[in-house]
Amino acid sequence: MPVSGDPVLLDIDGPIATITLNRPAVGNVVDMAMARGLLRAAIVCDQDASLRCVVLTGAGKLFCGGGDLSVFAEAGQGIPAYLSELAGTLHLAIARLMRMARPLLVLVNGPAAGAGLSLALIGDVVLAADTAHFTAAYGSVGLSPDGGMSWLLPRLVGVRRAQEIIIANRRIGAQEAAAIGLVTRVAADLPAEGLAEARALAAAPTAAVAEARALLLASSHTPLEAQLEAEARAIAAMGGTQDCREGVTAFAGRRTPRFSGA
Repeated sequence: MPVSGDPVLLDIDGPIATITLNRPAVGNVVDMAMARGLLRAAIVCDQDASLRCVVLTGAGKLFCGGGDLSVFAEAGQGIPAYLSELAGTLHLAIARLMRMARPLLVLVNGPAAGAGLSLALIGDVVLAADTAHFTAAYGSVGLSPDGGMSWLLPRLVGVRRAQEIIIANRRIGAQEAAAIGLVTRVAADLPAEGLAEARALAAAPTAAVAEARALLLASSHTPLEAQLEAEARAIAAMGGTQDCREGVTAFAGRRTPRFSGA
């Protein structure tokens, strides 16, 4: 079980798992221990079939301030090897979270920079506090993006805006982030709205959600005809699920469906 001093906390409450970046004294910046903790949490969330929604957030005033520059400085001439391991570990965690068979809700409780911006992008639904802002920050320390930023950001906001955010290093406030599609919306009461959203996602038909997540990930590089075939196969498979039968029956009976994920 995690303890309060762990760099990443994982709390499971029924069908909802909450992953919390837990280095608030230093702005939840990512060091090797946090990257490994995030990977462990992601593996649990990926493998636990009882989960129906995963929430990612940060402790304290910041969501995540990016990489831990104090460790970079300590690495000295060994920084390339350190960054290779750090980014590689973080990327394994991100891939697990993006490919797991359940929705990911990201609650951006404060500023997000560098890898923190990348982590903010990976959710299916992303709610931001009005105090949040978003900065790529890599150029200010002579680095290029990681965490999937160069793949996700252009897909969300377009190449031209991504160039400005990454290359020109322009900070984006919470309201603008919502306006350009970087986040889903700004939440006036993030804890309350986040809980309501998590419960709504947990009540969704998770098998269908998993198929939708996989289709969306594939859509950027799959030719049209191949994507159409994948959609046809997926919807046919979902038609045989208990959740589909429940959804159709509930619609006919004019009641709210009760999905089980089967």
